[in-house]
Amino acid sequence: MNHQAANPCVGDAQEQAVIVAGLGAVSPAGWGVPALMSALEAGAPLPVREIAWPGHDRRLKARTVPVPNQRPAILAHPRLRRASPITGHAVAAALEALGDDASKIKDLGARFGILFCVMAGGMSYSRRFFDEVLRQPGLASPLLFPETVFNAPASHLSAVLETTALNYTFVTDAGGFLQAAGEAGHWLLSGKMDACLVVAAEELDWSLACGFRHYSRQLILAEGAGAVYLKRGSRRGQVCLDAVTHARPFSRRQPPVAALAAVRNDLPSAQPGELLCDSRQGLDSLDGVEKAAWAHWKSARLSPKIVLGEGLAAASAWQWVAAAAVLRAGRHPAAVISACGPNQQAIAARLVRG
Repeated sequence: MNHQAANPCVGDAQEQAVIVAGLGAVSPAGWGVPALMSALEAGAPLPVREIAWPGHDRRLKARTVPVPNQRPAILAHPRLRRASPITGHAVAAALEALGDDASKIKDLGARFGILFCVMAGGMSYSRRFFDEVLRQPGLASPLLFPETVFNAPASHLSAVLETTALNYTFVTDAGGFLQAAGEAGHWLLSGKMDACLVVAAEELDWSLACGFRHYSRQLILAEGAGAVYLKRGSRRGQVCLDAVTHARPFSRRQPPVAALAAVRNDLPSAQPGELLCDSRQGLDSLDGVEKAAWAHWKSARLSPKIVLGEGLAAASAWQWVAAAAVLRAGRHPAAVISACGPNQQAIAARLVRG
C-alpha cells in the first residue's frame, strides 16, 4: 500500500481490499457509535463540564464521557479492575468495533494486529503518582506506576481479547490514527495479517486541561475513544480504505498551511458528492490552516470537533468512525478525513463505498 495517493480498493468488485468491518466509539456524546452519530447529526456543540482546578478558585472546562445508564459488563473484567478511564474507553470502543468477532480474535494468533494511538495517555494515574511522590515520597505507591506508561491501555486490551498478537502503541497527535490505519492497510494487503484493530483513546484530568490553557484558552478538551476493525476482503458493498497520504511534518520550510496543501494534493481527485470530514474546531485562531487548504471544497463537510471538542489522538478516530458511518448509510460515495495535528503534522485518508 503506497501511502501517497494509495489505492488499495481499485479494480473489480472481487478484488481484495482493506474493508472497514466494524466501528466503535466512546465520546462526550455517550457510549457507542449511535450516540456519536446522533450528536453529530444534531450539530450543536455538546455541553461543557466544569472540573476542579486545585489551588485555584476558577474551574476548568472540558467535555467528558458521560456515566452510562448501565455500566458496560466488560468493565468488571479482572484485568480492568485497576485500569484508568482511558482503558475503559478503549476496550468498550474496541469490542463494539469487533462485534461478534471479539470472541474469535484469540484464534487468529499472529494473523491479527492491534495498533493503539495515544497522545496524553494515562493522565489520571500519572498525575496521582507524581503528586504522591512530591507530597510523601516514602508512601508513593509503586503499584500505580504500571498504569502511567503509554502502552498500558493496549496491554489491557490484549488481555481482555486473550490474544498475544502483535500490539503497537503509537505516541502521537491526532494524525497518528490515520498513520496507524495506513500501516494496518500495509499489513493486510501484504498478507502479513488477516485482520487489524486500530484504536485511539484519551482520558481527561485537570492537569491536562490546565496544560492546554497555554496553547489556547478557548480550546475545549474532550476524552473518549474510537476504534476501527479492518479486514482484507472483497470491496463489493463495503466501505474501503482507498488512500492514506504521507504525513507532512510542520517545519520552518513547511509551515502548517503548506503541509496540509501538500496532503490535499496527494489525494485522488474528489468525486461529486464526496464528504470532507475535517478537524476544524470552530475557533478562528486554530482553524485557519484547514480553512485555507480546503477553501476550494464545494461538497458536504462534517467537523466532529466542533461538536465533541479536542479529543487529541481520539479526535481523528471519531472523524474516521463518523465518515465511515455516513458512507455505510449511503449518503456519500466517498469521504476524505483531514487531520491537522495541534503542533506536529498534517495527514489525510480517503474512504470509498464499494
